[in-house]
Amino acid sequence: MNLQYRIDLLCHLGEYILADKEDWQQAKEQAQRENGWFIKEFTNLAAFNIANYFLKKDLLEAWVSGSIQNEPLDKPHWVGIVMAGNIPMVGFHDFLCVFVSGHKAVIKTSSKDQVLIKHLVAKLIEWEPAIGEFVSFQEMLKGCDAYIATGSNNSSRYFEYYFAKFPNIIRRNRTSVAMLTGNETADELRNLADDVHQYFGLGCRNVTKIYVPENYDFVALITAFGKYSHLADHNKLKNNFDYNLALHILNKKYYMTNGCMLLIEDTAIFSPISQLNYEFYSAITTVEKSLLNHPDIQCITGTKAVPFGASQIPSLTDYADGIDTLAFLNKL
Repeated sequence: MNLQYRIDLLCHLGEYILADKEDWQQAKEQAQRENGWFIKEFTNLAAFNIANYFLKKDLLEAWVSGSIQNEPLDKPHWVGIVMAGNIPMVGFHDFLCVFVSGHKAVIKTSSKDQVLIKHLVAKLIEWEPAIGEFVSFQEMLKGCDAYIATGSNNSSRYFEYYFAKFPNIIRRNRTSVAMLTGNETADELRNLADDVHQYFGLGCRNVTKIYVPENYDFVALITAFGKYSHLADHNKLKNNFDYNLALHILNKKYYMTNGCMLLIEDTAIFSPISQLNYEFYSAITTVEKSLLNHPDIQCITGTKAVPFGASQIPSLTDYADGIDTLAFLNKL
């Protein structure tokens, strides 16, 4: 399989996702049965973004231009991939990088997200059986030449121990923030609602904290968040909301809410599910300096950064943790 053939297969996969045929619908339904956070709305969103922003011929060709040779590698390496499971198909980009580079992928899926990625790989193998020699799924990753592992800050310590002798990319907990000026339009605030609420806030590109000017009026923001008021009926989110609300009431902490999301003044950039932290600033330049090269921040949304509403639409070159996965694979 040369590069162009692999790209053609990936484009076909994107077309399959968008066609939304019965077997793909069944896979998504099974994924939701196994993980209650993977509701149809957000699984469809993740699939749509993968198909439209990853699996288009012009995008793929521009991405690999000048970095991946067209002919198959003489000695492809086995690359172990430990995938996270916080949002649907979150590990797809790592698989995509290994596949397009011509190396072989050995994948350990998260127990929270194993149905969708396995289904898509099975489709590729159905169309081209030779792919079965380049992609496999294992519960334990042994004997690989390199590793890409994504997990929590705690699991990353184990990854560093086990994979230290091999070329590796190890990712830890990250989150995203937004900077507001107070002059945002209603449309921009509704877009910010996407950054906060999509995937229930479980992704590293979800905004879990906002920075607002002193004396900021939250009414327009809370109104915009009504876009996702239907999530209040989701039992898992409701349980988290009720728990966090009870804690704040018991601690006599000031809070604002629309019945679905709690807004809490807190300096922490990470916030619990169903909660958005905020912090006031007097000079936005001071905030910008404090966030520069912050090790725990994946992206910053705002008028001068990633546009509101775009945090969950990464491009092929928006690598997790800012580490160029394709360049890493090319050096093996």
